[in-house]
Amino acid sequence: MKPRRKIALLTSCPETGHGRRIMEGIRSQCKKYNYDLAVFCALSALNTAMEDYTLGEKNIFNLPNFDLLDGVIVDTAPLLDGHGTDHLDVICDMLKAKCTKPVVALDMPIHDIPLIKNENEEVLRDIVRHVVNVHGKRKVCVISGGKDNFAGRFRMDIYVDELERLGIEVPDEYRIYSDFWYTGGSRIGQEMADGKIPLPEAVVCGNDYLAIGLIYRLTKNGIKVPDDVIVMGYEASEEGAGYDISVSSYEVKDALSAANCVDFLRQRIDPDLEIDPYTTSPHLCPGMSCGCQPDYSRSVKALHDHLYFTCPNYADDDLKNNVDIGLLMESYISEEFTASETIADCIRNINLKTYLIFPFLNFYLCLKEDWMDVRSDITVGYPEKMKMVAVNTTVHELYFHDEEHSIVFDTGLMIPRLHDNNDEEPSVYYFAPVHFSRNTLGYAVLQRSLDDDHIPNLVFRNWVRFVNNALEMARAKQRLLTMSVRDEMTGAFNRRGMYIEVEKMLDECSENDMIFVCVIDMDRLKFINDNYGHHEGDFGIKTVSSAGLDVTGNDEIFVRAGGDEFYIIGVGKYDTDSGKERIKEFNIAIQRLTDKAGKPYPITASVGAAMRKAEKNVNLEDLISRADEEMYQHKAAKKCQRVS
Repeated sequence: MKPRRKIALLTSCPETGHGRRIMEGIRSQCKKYNYDLAVFCALSALNTAMEDYTLGEKNIFNLPNFDLLDGVIVDTAPLLDGHGTDHLDVICDMLKAKCTKPVVALDMPIHDIPLIKNENEEVLRDIVRHVVNVHGKRKVCVISGGKDNFAGRFRMDIYVDELERLGIEVPDEYRIYSDFWYTGGSRIGQEMADGKIPLPEAVVCGNDYLAIGLIYRLTKNGIKVPDDVIVMGYEASEEGAGYDISVSSYEVKDALSAANCVDFLRQRIDPDLEIDPYTTSPHLCPGMSCGCQPDYSRSVKALHDHLYFTCPNYADDDLKNNVDIGLLMESYISEEFTASETIADCIRNINLKTYLIFPFLNFYLCLKEDWMDVRSDITVGYPEKMKMVAVNTTVHELYFHDEEHSIVFDTGLMIPRLHDNNDEEPSVYYFAPVHFSRNTLGYAVLQRSLDDDHIPNLVFRNWVRFVNNALEMARAKQRLLTMSVRDEMTGAFNRRGMYIEVEKMLDECSENDMIFVCVIDMDRLKFINDNYGHHEGDFGIKTVSSAGLDVTGNDEIFVRAGGDEFYIIGVGKYDTDSGKERIKEFNIAIQRLTDKAGKPYPITASVGAAMRKAEKNVNLEDLISRADEEMYQHKAAKKCQRVS
């Protein structure tokens, strides 16, 4: 069977209006062409003030294996990181170095990547026509995003050009570059209220956020909207529909632009196959801000979708396929995750709570094999191997969250099932970063049908945040547990850990088992410290520890009793020669490590061993003392040899 084509989308903040629109266009075309879609998405804005958290989010863009993909769409606008195009530049460099497949940029030109321009010029002109032809306004102010922002310049140019076509001159004081956020509109509203900017008859804004900020500040200063001035937004956002004075706005053609990106790639990867164009009909979404009859149903829906319901309608058949933020929070997911006592409990609880991110075909949680080890933390890229630690499904039998069934796979596969054509219908795979602060732990994958118009939303973003925190909490608990029973320098058990482990071994011992103790004490540590420094003394301690670990059996424990003294303890089948053999093995191991280190001083240790019949109430300290006596005899013999 010919492998199904796979298109990749690099984006962030999929829950936004822009994200929903582009997903609609891309999903529609992929469905027509029987393409799988792999979406690699940061779930938070890349211009957040939490720089370390943002680094953790950005790392998801290092995951795609472009050799296994057929084409790439770069959604430029949400990938701006607050510092111009810095992050987009990094992505472009990565694509240039790693990707030989066709790439296309959406909306904003970046480097030499082919560009599909947005199809919104006519929509912008319609906004101006509505203000002039429907409402008869002639004194019009234009507010857009920053002048150094491609979208900001584009929207300003089209607005002004259409006004001039309609015979309306736009003076410089009414050509205002700001930003695309509430604060920009609010600042301009205050300047209008203070008379620094003459109050116009109408204001057309570069997006709804600017419009909301402007309306807020004008009304705070007693200027009535729409009676004193009408305000038009752009992009028809839910925030604009749900504002106190709902924003009159126009839907945009982002879905068409995104669909054109898929068609662009199809012409290159399947040049002999036909193109089935996407069609859409954007329209005015009337609100209160321009004086038209508002679309109250749209405003009510926007408010409903963002309400926090503490008691949702559980009789609603669609509830399980549209989990809201209230249901997420009222599930006490954070508390349940935090209460996980072990790593296994944590993974199990995560998998059990995947019902909160329905609908899906499959859910996969993939973590680094050594994700619990803080010494292996990484911030850029992924290791060669990943471990699938949890799977939930609604379409087949694969379901697990235990170590026994976990699957280790090559990270280059991203997920093994992505390349399995047994699924009858193409799917969309959402790859989301799993991390704590800047430290990458892995990623989560949500597989949905291309027919499903649900996309990762506010619920999914916060669910993943809870997972991030739960995994870090599990790591912290594991670290505390390890610190309580392990020596930090060498990783060997400490005395507390020794007693816990020996008790376990004695509880499980058989009638004829022996308990074996080997005591290892480093020679001449003070000499090394005094003549070469304590850092060299620490090196010697670690070398002795390494040699001891090398000769510790799988059913034995290695203990740092304190300072430069170590124990090997085991319960099992030992004989009278076990001590002599172990001492010989240790001396060979320490000599090998000493030769490799090439230090100007010898690293040696004295060793003694003892054993007795294993019993649950055995006096361990007495047995250690016997081994200790033999060790000191060996140490004394060495001193005599040095003196002679």
